[in-house]
Amino acid sequence: MENKLDSINWDILSALQSNSRATFTEIGKQVGLTAPAVAERVKKMEDLGVLEGYRAKLSFAKLGYQLKAIITLRAFMGKLKPFLNMVSNYEEVINCYRITGNENIVMEVVLRDQMHLEKFIDKLIRYGETRTHIVLSDIVADAPIKPNKLKET
Repeated sequence: MENKLDSINWDILSALQSNSRATFTEIGKQVGLTAPAVAERVKKMEDLGVLEGYRAKLSFAKLGYQLKAIITLRAFMGKLKPFLNMVSNYEEVINCYRITGNENIVMEVVLRDQMHLEKFIDKLIRYGETRTHIVLSDIVADAPIKPNKLKET
């Protein structure tokens, strides 16, 4: 897939990652193309599945979620599948990954306060052993993917 992207496509992706609401005209000025040419390239990248969607970035704190935490779950025998079926129903979970290692799951969650965290952990412990890490600050968040980052791996 990467071979289909030239440097202009990467510049367009970079612009969209910075501001997904930028107009094709604005992006065109940045990358040296007309708006229709940018639109054509964006459409092609959407068709290829490179661009999967566009999202609004929310301020969880301003929405009343004062805590962000990373919670890992080591599922009890026979409890992983029930957890996987239930996790998308938890409003607190903003990201959830099945991982390798001693834990089965890592979740990024947002919570109103410490009491909300306690109640959420109470929901989880029926599925397994949890480990909770309170996020103090975001050091890198929503970092744009750049072509040189992909080539280094």
